[in-house]
Amino acid sequence: MTARALTVWQRAAAWCHRNLPTRESLEKSRLLRPFAHRVLAPELWRFTRRSVPRGVALGMVTGILFPVAQIPFSAMLALPSRANIPAAALTTFITNPVTTPPLWVLAYWIGKWALHLDRALPGDPMSKAAQDAAQSGWMQWLMSDAAPATALGLLIVTATLSLTGYGLSALGWRLWIARKWRHRHVRHHIDEAS
Repeated sequence: MTARALTVWQRAAAWCHRNLPTRESLEKSRLLRPFAHRVLAPELWRFTRRSVPRGVALGMVTGILFPVAQIPFSAMLALPSRANIPAAALTTFITNPVTTPPLWVLAYWIGKWALHLDRALPGDPMSKAAQDAAQSGWMQWLMSDAAPATALGLLIVTATLSLTGYGLSALGWRLWIARKWRHRHVRHHIDEAS
């Protein structure tokens, strides 16, 4: 197959194959050696119809709720939930420098709506809070006024995205298997006709 004929997915798969650590290199790692038998269990690395959606949902949760060390957290949490570790690790990349700010703003607005902050406080408290934030620093504002709304919004966004990711990956898995079966069926009929 020439380099021109490779699709985006084939190039991504080739890149992953070249750059991702192998099972043998993980077994030799000093940090993983004490619990390598648990982390490297074959059922956590197989792509199955149940483990991949679990991994996607788990990756969404750790990607959104854990600001640092997302991949190690997703690997640790994959053990008790029997989720696919590569799917969980790759899904944590949903949060990156481009997507995190809009995600946090969305979480703030959803949390503000869920807590009914505009109705609970008379006047326009968010406008005053935004003015105070500009004067006193955004971190103080975030920790005082916006923290409850943002925290609740992050929980709502996390639950929504993880359930959506679970459903879409399960549906994608079914469609992929149906397509494989359809192609196998067509090939079988072509072979019989020959």
